[in-house]
Amino acid sequence: MRVLHTGDWHLGRTLEGRSRFDEQVAFVDELVGIVKEGNIDLVLLAGDVYDTVNPPAAAEQLFYEALSRLSEDGRRQVVVISGNHDHPDRLGASSPIARAQGITLIGLPKAGLLEIGVSRTGETAKLFALPYPSESRLGELLSDDAGEEVLRRAYSERVGELVRTQTAGFSPDTVNLLMSHLYVLGGNESESERPIQVGGAYTVDTSALDVGAQYVALGHLHRPQTMKGASPIRYCGSPLAYSFSEAGQAKSVTVLDVKPGEPAVMEEVFLLSGRPLVKWKAKDGLAEIHRWLDEGRDANAWIDLEIHVSEAMSLHEIQTLRKAHGGFIHIKPVYPLLSAQEETAAASTAGLPVDELFRRFYERQTGGAVPEPELVRLFMELLQDETGNPETAE
Repeated sequence: MRVLHTGDWHLGRTLEGRSRFDEQVAFVDELVGIVKEGNIDLVLLAGDVYDTVNPPAAAEQLFYEALSRLSEDGRRQVVVISGNHDHPDRLGASSPIARAQGITLIGLPKAGLLEIGVSRTGETAKLFALPYPSESRLGELLSDDAGEEVLRRAYSERVGELVRTQTAGFSPDTVNLLMSHLYVLGGNESESERPIQVGGAYTVDTSALDVGAQYVALGHLHRPQTMKGASPIRYCGSPLAYSFSEAGQAKSVTVLDVKPGEPAVMEEVFLLSGRPLVKWKAKDGLAEIHRWLDEGRDANAWIDLEIHVSEAMSLHEIQTLRKAHGGFIHIKPVYPLLSAQEETAAASTAGLPVDELFRRFYERQTGGAVPEPELVRLFMELLQDETGNPETAE
C-alpha cells in the first residue's frame, strides 16, 4: 500500500500579522494533486491541524474541505490526530460524521489499534494513533493498565510503556504503523514550534518507539528529518515555513511504499506551494536594496531585512521600501557603533532638557542615529499628554 505522511499544517497562522491563508489553500490543492497522482491509499496527518485551540472559521472550513477532497467519499482512508496546538475535543467533535467518509479524527489519546483495509492491494494496516500525550492524558490512559510505579516513571518511559502495550497486536501479515505528535530526543527544532518539552521533561527517547513498527510518523518539529532508531522514525515537517528560523528549508511530505513484513520504502516529495522566507543583509545600505529590487530578487518571498546605515531611516524611506516589495516583514537598521568618547559624552546628561535627553537616548539605542525632528516632536506631544508638563518629567 501507499501511505502519505503530513502534519503541522497550522491553519490560521499568520506571519507577523500577514495572512498565510492563500498559501495554505495552495498547499491543500497541491497535496490533493499529490495524493491522486500518487495513488495514495492512506493519508496520515500527525497533529497541529490548526495554530490555535480556537481557529478562525475560514481555517476550519479549509480543513474540512481538505479532508473531503483527500478521502474522495471514502475511497481513501484519512487519519488525523490532534497536536499540542489543537483543541482535542473540538477536533474530535465531528468524528461521527467524518467516519462515514473514511476519515478518522482522534482528539484524545485512547487505547486500541486502528485496522484499515486497503481494497486496492487487499492489505490491512494496523495503526496506533497517539495524539499529543500531555502529562495528564498520559496518566489517564496508563492508569487502567499499569501500576503506580509506572505512573511515577519519567515521561519517556511512560510513553514507551503505553506504546508497547497498545502495539502488542501488531502482526507479521499486516502493515504496522505508529503515529504521534511529540518531541523525540535529538530532533532539530525551529523558532516556530510551541515547545512541548520543558527542560527536557517532555522529550521521548527513540527507544520508546521501538515496537516493531514499519514506520513511525511524527508531528511537531517543522524541519523534515529522519531520526535514528530501530524503526524508521520521521518528522514530515510543516508544509510552509512559519518563522525566519526556517528560511531556506525545503518543505515536503513523505510517501511510503510498504508491504507486510517488509521495510518501508520512503520518498520525500517536495512542495512548490508557499512563499519562501528569506533573509537579506544589505551592508551597502539603501542603494544595495534598490538594486536587488530592480533585479527582481526574491519577488515572491517574505523578507527579513537587515540594512546597514549611518543615519536613521526616515518614515518615507521605510514606506518606499514597503511599497516597492510587499514581502518585507522586518526592516532592521544597523548603525555604526559609538566610540568610547561618544559613549562617555552620552552619559553626561544631567540638567539637559527632555527633548535633548530623548535625542541622546535615541542615539544610544540605535547606535548613533539622529532622530528626525518629527519624531522628537511626536515624543514631546505624547509626554505632554501624559504629564501635562514635559519640562518637569523624569
